[in-house]
Amino acid sequence: MIHFLNLIRWKNLLMIALMQYLIKYALLLPFRESHGVLITLSDFNFFLLVLSTLCIAAGGYIINDIYDVHTDKINKPNKLLINTYISEKTATTLFMLLNIVGVGIGFYLANGIGKSGFFAIFFVASALLYIYSSSLKQIAIVGNVVVSVVVALSILLVGIFELIPAMNADNKTVQTTFINIIKDYAIFAFMINLVREMVKDIEDIDGDHNVGIQTLPVLIGRDRATKITFVVALISIFSIIYYVITYLFKQQVVVGYFLIFVIAPLIYICIKLFNAERKTQYQHISLILKLVMLTGMLSLLLYNFILK
Repeated sequence: MIHFLNLIRWKNLLMIALMQYLIKYALLLPFRESHGVLITLSDFNFFLLVLSTLCIAAGGYIINDIYDVHTDKINKPNKLLINTYISEKTATTLFMLLNIVGVGIGFYLANGIGKSGFFAIFFVASALLYIYSSSLKQIAIVGNVVVSVVVALSILLVGIFELIPAMNADNKTVQTTFINIIKDYAIFAFMINLVREMVKDIEDIDGDHNVGIQTLPVLIGRDRATKITFVVALISIFSIIYYVITYLFKQQVVVGYFLIFVIAPLIYICIKLFNAERKTQYQHISLILKLVMLTGMLSLLLYNFILK
């Protein structure tokens, strides 16, 4: 069982679920009465939305491991699961089942709220994760961008299913305001995940080079790729600082939170990137980026201060 949980990256799945639940229960529900926010999904249907997202994400992790067997033998031989604890045939079956369940639930939810076209989001996310693992991953930067878009989509999904179907002429302004907040968090998730994906490529340069995967570090070298990743991380810092100054500056508690738990760790990451040389250093940076993603999403709990 533990090998299956590790295969589907259960810790990452928990973070995805937490992000989605925070958006609904920390951002949307508390302002239903005070701001007139209308939501669409019942608690059970929202659980199904999260379950669908997790099934598609878990399927993506599995297919990625299937295609990464040869590189993982070099990059992380101690963590190799496919053909060590779980056969490739079993993993492929799990991938197919998870995607059928995930996309199937998406079809049910989209039709249940009278927006059958929304089903395409689940299908596209599932297809992108497969194409990423099978081919896009081998194209420098493109693969990083695609997987980051899917991460952002998991956040946008809540706004799409909760707010858009309940939008009408009377509440359009309020609904749009909260959709824009969710969109901003999706952009944040995209940026942080993009940096992390680029760091992971640098970390995995040896295995990728040996099997012919043309990631950015393989094409231009570890040092140049690190400098580009440093610049992308800097852009993320300046974007977050701009957002805080523009929208949150009057809220001292919120500004303090972002400075300590989001901006400061990102500055630390930039410093570490500037000096990184060893695989363990890149692993440390990747871990801190994951924590920044978590602290960034936990800031949703502060919206009682922001939207008084």
